Amino acid sequence: MVMYSPGKTTSYPDEPIDSGLRYHFLGGGSEVGNVGLILEGPSGNRLLIDYGLAPTDPPRYPDEAPKITDTIVTHSHIDHIGMVPWLVGAHRSRLHATHVTVALSELMWNDCHKVSRIEGYPLPWDKRDLDEALNSWTAHSFGEWNKHGNWKWRLHSAGHIPGAAMIEIDTGQRKVLISGDFDTRNSPLVNGATPVQIDTLFVEGTYGGREHPDKSEEKQRFLNKVREIVDRGGTALIPAFANGRGQDVLLELHSTMPELNVHYDGMGKTITKHYLNNPEYLRDSEALEKAFKWVKRVSSKSDKKKALDADVIVSTSGMLDGGPSIWYLNRLRHDPKNAILFMGYQAKGSGGRRLQEEGRVEIFGNLTPIDLEWDSFDFSTHAGHADIVEFAEACGAKDVVVYHTDPNQARPPLVEALEKNGHTVHQPKNGESYVLQ
Repeated sequence: MVMYSPGKTTSYPDEPIDSGLRYHFLGGGSEVGNVGLILEGPSGNRLLIDYGLAPTDPPRYPDEAPKITDTIVTHSHIDHIGMVPWLVGAHRSRLHATHVTVALSELMWNDCHKVSRIEGYPLPWDKRDLDEALNSWTAHSFGEWNKHGNWKWRLHSAGHIPGAAMIEIDTGQRKVLISGDFDTRNSPLVNGATPVQIDTLFVEGTYGGREHPDKSEEKQRFLNKVREIVDRGGTALIPAFANGRGQDVLLELHSTMPELNVHYDGMGKTITKHYLNNPEYLRDSEALEKAFKWVKRVSSKSDKKKALDADVIVSTSGMLDGGPSIWYLNRLRHDPKNAILFMGYQAKGSGGRRLQEEGRVEIFGNLTPIDLEWDSFDFSTHAGHADIVEFAEACGAKDVVVYHTDPNQARPPLVEALEKNGHTVHQPKNGESYVLQ
């Protein structure tokens, strides 16, 4: 159970610091997701960067945040934004993010609240906190400087998804960059992140020790598989994350195989509309608009039945944990000509991971064997190992703090590579404070 007693149960220390920059991970320091990072200077300036929860089974929550006046959210994925309503309810924190992240917050929070009720996991915030949080936002454009005490900060494009931001903070003594989830490679939706000259880099290490396959080769492998399924008379079911991945898939299909009969279902439809309402955050808003007009959007029960005869169905949930994708899987599973194409990581405990490891998925409460062909493709929009190392070097960072990373597999090779490049590398743990001098 998540039991927070504001100001009484936080792991954050009470005493101020005399010099330097203190950082403290409430979550995400030695794990992927669940992010909450506090930065504090000797003048009492204090910022919280992100406050999410990890939607694993069971979910993981960050430590309770101390009193915080201002919170900057890097992007709208739930492992970075999921606990933010609690901040407003408990501390009346002011919230800052890009226009897209602000626009998507209500949708993401409502979905998080709904899923928590369906799956029976606790949330320490309710709909009243959500409503207050929606009124606490200030939206910011990339590149504009903002004041926070005697600090100043601004946002830079992080790649990853539309509206995702890196945060540059100038304390007067030190220039800091927090990467958030970032990618230096271009994706169909957004251009990749570019380096910022700073002293200290907080960098996500999700893909430490791993490289992505060549993007063009992986794209072609995906398209070849779709063509193979369609040519044999089957339907390709593509479970895709609503916020970023599904739109990437639509763009690829529309640009290369516009003759296909493709249907789109789930929350991603609404998210796409928010993207299109903020075209300045997109790599090619015209291309997304054309793809969105082209795809057949599912909005009724009759639309769902029609989609069963499609060449391709793109639908949430991306990990086969409920959502329309389970409905489609239940009806497509009897025909071996059909197939499932995973477009992203399937977390431990998810329906997609169980299908991959056991050949079974829970469908409406019943553990159901799935005999369909499946394949997995790397459409990730996180920076790979070499990308992270090159980015840190290009930023000129003396100190590099590696977070949002598996501490046993991903972080050690990344730390080794960064140290070889001459960086002083820091490996934080959740719930512990550190001071950079």
